Amino acid sequence: MRATVSEIVFDCADPAALARFWAGLLGGEPVDREPGWSYVDPPGFARVAFQRVPEGKSVKNRLHLDLDGGDVAAAADEAVALGAVRVGGIVRDAYGRFQVLRDPEGNEFCLVGD
Repeated sequence: MRATVSEIVFDCADPAALARFWAGLLGGEPVDREPGWSYVDPPGFARVAFQRVPEGKSVKNRLHLDLDGGDVAAAADEAVALGAVRVGGIVRDAYGRFQVLRDPEGNEFCLVGD
């Protein structure tokens, strides 16, 4: 069997708010399907969905998204303006640069670029 990714789902406390944050990063319009379920369909990417769960985030993500932000510093500034929080500074290595951030509910993601 070969499967395709139809959506990536984040557990969260406020699906509508998180859908709006990620729509700001990735593009697309946030959709509130029901009070506990929202999503965004970013252009050229799988649906990113958000489902309400009773427990809060307690440890580091086991999975995170790497987003090509082009100019990492400028993209990080834009993400922070939307509600993200930087985790440390920009890291440079032999493959390029990246900045770790957290979304408004603490889910880690990276902005990557050259």
